[in-house]
Formats: sequence, structure tokens, C-alpha cells
Amino acid sequence: MSAGLKTVILLSFVLAVGFLLIILSCALWVNWLPLLVALTFVLAPLPNALFAHCGGDEFSSSDNATGAVDLGRFLTSIIVVTGFALPVVLTHSEVLKPGVCAMSIIGGGLVYGTILAYSAAFRQDDEYD
Repeated sequence: MSAGLKTVILLSFVLAVGFLLIILSCALWVNWLPLLVALTFVLAPLPNALFAHCGGDEFSSSDNATGAVDLGRFLTSIIVVTGFALPVVLTHSEVLKPGVCAMSIIGGGLVYGTILAYSAAFRQDDEYD
């Protein structure tokens, strides 16, 4: 699959809509805590990016993940769950209103989904066949 200009334009539009929802959830209710959701979803792919190349050597099979790769996936999953759970917990404790919770979860999902789609669309395989 070749990722072209249309893919970049679509992903940038979805990313902008995600950030717009998060910023609107903050501005409309004058509570800036949902910006933490944007921060968690932007930081979520970093452990995978850092630990992805800590795998084995070129003679090992690519299916066997090392401990460092598993740690990166585990840290990413913790950050993603935190991004979805933080607005729910803040809504339950009545710090945020339910509309803020819904807008920040949808916006955060769009941001993280865009990051995943970009990394999948522009992945470069290191095959030397």
C-alpha cells in the first residue's frame, strides 16, 4: 500500500478534529483538565517507538518479542487506558461534566487512532531480500 498525499491530508484532518474536540471540551466548560487526555494520547506511542528496536538480532525470528519490546507494549497500554479512564474518573468525582468526558474521550480516540494509522501507513520494513 503506497501512502500518498491523500492519506496525509486525511490523517491531518482527523488529527485536527481530535484536537479541536479536546480543546472545545476544555474551553466550553472552562475546565482545562481534559488537556491531560491530549497529553496522554500524544505520549502513548513513545514507549513502542523507543523499545521497538530493542529486539533480537537479524538471525532471530521476528515473531519472538524480547522483554524490552513487551515492556514498551505494556507501557503503551497503560498510557492508553489512562487516557480513556481519566475523564471517566474525573466525571465520576464530579470534577468534569459528562459532555466534557464524552468530547475528550472521542477527541483522544481520534488523536491516538490518527497516530496509529500514520505509523501503519508509513511503516518501512527492513527487509533486505
